Amino acid sequence: MLCLVAGASGYIGGRLVPRLLRAGHRVRCVARDPGKLRDVPWRDAVEVVEGDVLDRDSMAAACRDVDVLYYLVHSMSETGFAAKDRRAALCTSQAARESGVGRIVYLGGIHPDDGDLSEHLGSRAEVAEIFLRSGVPTVTLQAAVIIGSGSASFEMLRYLTERLPIMITPRWVRNRVQPIAVRDVLHYLVAVARLPAGINRAFDIGGPGVLTYAEMMRRYAAVAGLPRRVMFPVGVLSPRLSSYWINIVTPVPKSIGGPLIESLVHEAVRGEHDIDDHVAKPEGGLIGYDRAVELALHRIRHAQVETRWSDASPAEAPAEPLPSDPDWAGGSAYADTRVWHSDVPASSVWRVVESIGGGNGWYSLPLAWATRGWADRLIGGVGLRRGRRDPVRLRTGEALDWWRVEEIDEGRLLRLRAEMKLPGQAWLELGVTPTESGGALYRQRAVFVPRGLAGHVYWWSIAPFHSLVFGGMGRNVVRTAAGVRPTAGGVPGGSSTAPRRPPTR
Repeated sequence: MLCLVAGASGYIGGRLVPRLLRAGHRVRCVARDPGKLRDVPWRDAVEVVEGDVLDRDSMAAACRDVDVLYYLVHSMSETGFAAKDRRAALCTSQAARESGVGRIVYLGGIHPDDGDLSEHLGSRAEVAEIFLRSGVPTVTLQAAVIIGSGSASFEMLRYLTERLPIMITPRWVRNRVQPIAVRDVLHYLVAVARLPAGINRAFDIGGPGVLTYAEMMRRYAAVAGLPRRVMFPVGVLSPRLSSYWINIVTPVPKSIGGPLIESLVHEAVRGEHDIDDHVAKPEGGLIGYDRAVELALHRIRHAQVETRWSDASPAEAPAEPLPSDPDWAGGSAYADTRVWHSDVPASSVWRVVESIGGGNGWYSLPLAWATRGWADRLIGGVGLRRGRRDPVRLRTGEALDWWRVEEIDEGRLLRLRAEMKLPGQAWLELGVTPTESGGALYRQRAVFVPRGLAGHVYWWSIAPFHSLVFGGMGRNVVRTAAGVRPTAGGVPGGSSTAPRRPPTR
């Protein structure tokens, strides 16, 4: 079968693609920016096409000759995501019908059949209904909390439990949940591709146990070897207030944590087990909660995380990457450029560049970076807590602390786009060039495109600190590459911070 995956750069999609390949399927991936899939390990085994789920024509081209369309796209933002998801589902379903797609597979959420749903769950249910009424046979798999290394739900659970030995807990932690291991979700996703064409319905999927969220945290602590967590339930923490707390304590920003928390006001337990009549359970049976946590922690501790919730770019991200020499359509831009010479080979400098961020830090004034990260978290941004997927290697399109990896030219250039809350857009470029003497030239450039007067004020308010932050960073990158212990500050290697007029297209 030819399977089209929409959302291959996301958490589930990035894990589904290699499993479809192992099952003998041909795979085509559709992405707004195909470059985001350039560095995934399975890139050479799939076809990648450019397309947007909000553009019916591009999706119709992507759906040509497709047997099964996997739709794994969700617009997670604080406002407007339901309307965007509705338009995307309508465009995609129409394109699938006109192109003769044999089946649509959608991953949604378990929800009660009656009562008011949260906007997040209501949107998932609406998208599922659009596909089920599209005229294309559709299978919707409805899951509750997915337990796996890198999932947003698991990261929330993990950080809350590890960082809060004593917790004041809201009412929703007593609601029942039927968690499922990510391996079992992927098992069902692959298997339903071969269901008969006459099946057009939703199926609930879940693991073998039903727990409250409080029980999930206590059992996580036991599996992780932590002391027993103490909880004091109260009834005053609304989901909205809880989302602010999640934003501060965990790496999951409010824009994602908020909709997830609002969904927890509903119990998420399988209402039927009909999937068992159509799909055999995985060999050895479904994975229990404790075992799923063990597997997730093992992958995290051994740096084997395939994908993370942060892999998917936010909806407001620019559609086009910034070229190495930015070419904006007019307007002011600021640049801080610094250059250092190193006697060590370029490959040694590049190893330090590619391993920057996460637990390795940013090589200058860690307190300043931490303070800026906390400030970003307090206003609802991503902060520094997203860290790295892998301690050594980076992929185009993945998250790195508050940055997004926008471009990697192996051994030569790393370009990062800022995703913190800013009055403008910002990039950081780290470049390495070999010299004739066998050493390296390390070039570091921070670029900021202000938005309105606030953007200009922001740049000039932080400009006095650039020598300490960026100067110290570059100096310590070069020192580390040479095997010298980094210093706390840093001496700049020349800079240019004056505003300039960028070239026009």
